[in-house]
Amino acid sequence: MKSATAFRTISEVATDLRVPQHVLRFWETKFPQIRPLKRGGGRRYYRPEDVELLRRIQALLYEERYTIKGVQRLLKEGRTANPTPPLPEDSEDETGPDGAGEGVPAPEPLDPNDAPEDEPPGLPSDLRHDLLMVLDELKALRGVLARLSGRDEKNI
Repeated sequence: MKSATAFRTISEVATDLRVPQHVLRFWETKFPQIRPLKRGGGRRYYRPEDVELLRRIQALLYEERYTIKGVQRLLKEGRTANPTPPLPEDSEDETGPDGAGEGVPAPEPLDPNDAPEDEPPGLPSDLRHDLLMVLDELKALRGVLARLSGRDEKNI
């Protein structure tokens, strides 16, 4: 077992975090804060602080369900210790400040208990709620497309 201050190879970090090596290389392109040393032949050696940052990024992405943009924003603001849960409007950079497209109101939150009676059994309520939120967003986008194209919403 290596000491806590030892540098780690990409293989060791990937095994430790239980992610493929290509994911670590991808994260390096998205998060400039990750700066492994590169030696002969392009071999990567991660510092202990790089490994800790990768652990935090992994937790934010996989456990706390942030988007890459959301994690980038948290890192830029220096808020990665105990972030608040992500909001569905986490991508406000590409849309209006309310998370919806310009001039489009954000969809009303749905009550996951308002599911139809003929719904298949076994669908977890949190998954049903997430799917209903996505459906509402898609309907709002359909309306935007209809207005932009001058067509009837039903024909899009």
